[in-house]
Amino acid sequence: MDLLRWFSLTCITMILLSLNSRNVEGRYHYHKNPKSNGSKTEPPVSKSPVSTPSPQSPVSQPPPSNPPSVPSDSPNRPGNSTSDCVFDVTNFGAIGDGSTDDTNAFEEAWKAACAVESATVLAPSDYNFMITSTIFSGPCKPGLVFQVDGVLMPPNGPDCWPKKDSKKQWLVFYRMDDMTFTGSGTIEGNGEQWWELPCKPHRGLHGSTLKGPCDSPALIRFFMSSNLVVRGLSIKNGPMFHMKFDGCEGVLIEKLSISSPKLSPNTDGIHIENTKSVGIYNSVIGNGDDCISIGPGCSNVDIEGVTCGPSHGISIGSLGVHNSQACVSNITVNNVIIKDSDNGVRIKTWQGGAGSVTGISFENIQMDNVRNCVIIDQYYCSTKACENQTSAVYVTDVFYRNIKGTYDVRSPPIHFACSDTIPCTNIIMSEVELLPEEGELVDDPFCWNAYGTQETLTIPPIDCLQEGEPQSIAENSTFTCY
Repeated sequence: MDLLRWFSLTCITMILLSLNSRNVEGRYHYHKNPKSNGSKTEPPVSKSPVSTPSPQSPVSQPPPSNPPSVPSDSPNRPGNSTSDCVFDVTNFGAIGDGSTDDTNAFEEAWKAACAVESATVLAPSDYNFMITSTIFSGPCKPGLVFQVDGVLMPPNGPDCWPKKDSKKQWLVFYRMDDMTFTGSGTIEGNGEQWWELPCKPHRGLHGSTLKGPCDSPALIRFFMSSNLVVRGLSIKNGPMFHMKFDGCEGVLIEKLSISSPKLSPNTDGIHIENTKSVGIYNSVIGNGDDCISIGPGCSNVDIEGVTCGPSHGISIGSLGVHNSQACVSNITVNNVIIKDSDNGVRIKTWQGGAGSVTGISFENIQMDNVRNCVIIDQYYCSTKACENQTSAVYVTDVFYRNIKGTYDVRSPPIHFACSDTIPCTNIIMSEVELLPEEGELVDDPFCWNAYGTQETLTIPPIDCLQEGEPQSIAENSTFTCY
């Protein structure tokens, strides 16, 4: 009997131990690293903007065969690590009252963060920081984050601009690699007084445009940099371009809000030139010039999920100014809304240029009350004094598919004005349906020396597009792009 009782107790004990072992969980221990001129905080998290609606009835597209190689948003991206070292500018003397010059504090915080891998320069919330024109130079240790959660702004207008500072740029990031510019805050450009300079279009006496120096600063510029991420910021009222990328490669731009008034001159939202492998996604842009402008030397650019307007639309160009060579290739614009804009999707080149624009795709685009919805203009001229010239940038392989919506009847919705001597070729039109916002249907799209194919009937009909290829395009070294 005692033996049986002992055996029963042993079995019960073993069962209880087995059940308890199943409830044991491993515990994660978070270890802080030693401080390094800054304090440890949670990683920066960018605020998600209002989601961008997709155009009506988008057509499902397969992924591009050769998508641009842009920085990935993996857990190893800067700003996603839980061990980032944060350099708060207020710890370096920044006041953040909106009037005190905090430039030195930002420069010192940058210098300290630049020397530390995966560091963050933080402009915290609830402050208004004013800094003068500044170049934040690299190279730095990889993974640097510049995070703006408060308000960051330049001096208020040209009269307050230090005479020693360049009037062509304000916030510059130079020779950076593997950097993120992010935050839940605002970059306020204070552009109003710059827009009213008498040298700006129609700002002079009686609406004239006066001659004279007219430099205005690009608000944010990335120059000769690579593997960049710009995410989550609100950027407002730039004196000129809101954001400019020049000589860069590997750029991811997403979830931005960029805004300035409809009549603010030369305030392009995002301008890129001599820049390759760019992705621009899920952003809202409204301004007084192009939402996105693509200059010479750009290739492998992917634009998707952008709402644009009021604005001058999405433009490739202007290209070929002063008889220069311009090479642009492999540009995709997909699932975009353009509204209340002077132009929709545009290619613009000057007479006398050289080079080529090739491999362009405009797909799944919703137009709402847009003038010049679809336009190629090879006679672009910013004045009325441009001379006729025979050479031109060669435009070929341009694809328009599933472009629908309404247009402003003051201009034909489709306008192909190609060079007299170098025609546009292989323009493909499919499922293009554009109706007047109000008024009668404009049934006379304009074509000049434009060749291509209508895969489906367009609305309005575009009978002026010549089928096939021109009889000959003279072999010309000016078309060659390297």
